[in-house]
Amino acid sequence: MRKSGRIRVKAAWRPAWLLAAVWLCAAGAAIGQDARPGPLTPPPPEDHNVRRVGTTPAAEAPPGIAPEEIIKKFAQKEEEYLEARTHFWYRKTARLQEFGDDGKPAGQMEVTTEPAATKDGKLYDKIVNQAESTLKMIKLDPEDLESLARIPAYPVTAGQLAKYDVKYAGTEQVDEINCYLFQVRPKTVERARAYFEGVVWVDQKFLEVVKTYGKWVTDLGDVHSPTLPFTLFETYRENVEGKYWLPNYSRSDDTLHFKSGDVPVRLIVKWTGFKRISPPRSGAAPAVAPPVPAAKP
Repeated sequence: MRKSGRIRVKAAWRPAWLLAAVWLCAAGAAIGQDARPGPLTPPPPEDHNVRRVGTTPAAEAPPGIAPEEIIKKFAQKEEEYLEARTHFWYRKTARLQEFGDDGKPAGQMEVTTEPAATKDGKLYDKIVNQAESTLKMIKLDPEDLESLARIPAYPVTAGQLAKYDVKYAGTEQVDEINCYLFQVRPKTVERARAYFEGVVWVDQKFLEVVKTYGKWVTDLGDVHSPTLPFTLFETYRENVEGKYWLPNYSRSDDTLHFKSGDVPVRLIVKWTGFKRISPPRSGAAPAVAPPVPAAKP
C-alpha cells in the first residue's frame, strides 16, 4: 500500500518464499579438494549487483561420472541436510537497506531471530533483537521483515527430484571449491504449489550443494512479494560439523520505483552461531514446497 511516498506492508500478510530466475553456463577445471572447507565467501558489501548470467546450451557431461549419478547423490544429501538443520540452534539476522544517489546505504532496518517452540511444540522464529529503523522510503513492522527472510534452503531434495528437470551446465570455482553447475526447472507448474527454478553449485569431490541461485514459480508466474521488489536471491552455505552444508548468507538486490525517482534496495539474511541442540534422526524429513501467497504475483 503506497502512502505519502512510502511503502507499507500489512502486518497480517506474510509473503511466500522470495526468489527469482537465472540461467547460466560457466567453464572451469574439474579438480577435487582434499578437505571440506568452512563457510563460503559471500560477495563484498560494496558490490551492489547480484550476479546475473544468460541462457546457454547445455554443456558436455563431466568426465568420469554420469550427470544422473551426481544429481541422485546431491539430492539425497539435500534431504539429509534439510532434516539435520532442524537439530541446530542458530541466529538469523535480516537486514533491509535503502541506497542513496551516491550508491551508499541511506537507511536500514535489522531484525534478529532465534528458533523457538510454543508450548504445544510448534516451531517459530522468535525476535530477540531489533534495531531502530532508519528507512526513509519503506515502512515495515519487525515481523514483516522477519517473514521476508524465510528463504527455503534445500529446493531440490530426493523427495522432490521427480518433479524437476535437472541438466548439467558446466563447471565453476566458488572460493576454493571446484563445482559442477546444474540448471533446475520444474517439469510442470501448479497453482497451489511453488517449485524452484534456477541453478545449484555442487562440490565436485563430495557431490554436495554449496550454493544456490534461483526463484520459486507457479502457473501464475514468479512467486514474490506484491509490495517489495526482491526477486533474485544468491545463497551461500557453511559446512557445519564437517558433515552438513547449512545456509549462512543470502542476498537480493532490486529497485523501488517512485515518482521522485528510483531507490536501490537490498535484503541480506545471515545465519550464525550454529549449535547442535539434538542428535539427527535416522530418517530424513520429507521436503515441502513453499506455500503460495494469496495475492497474484
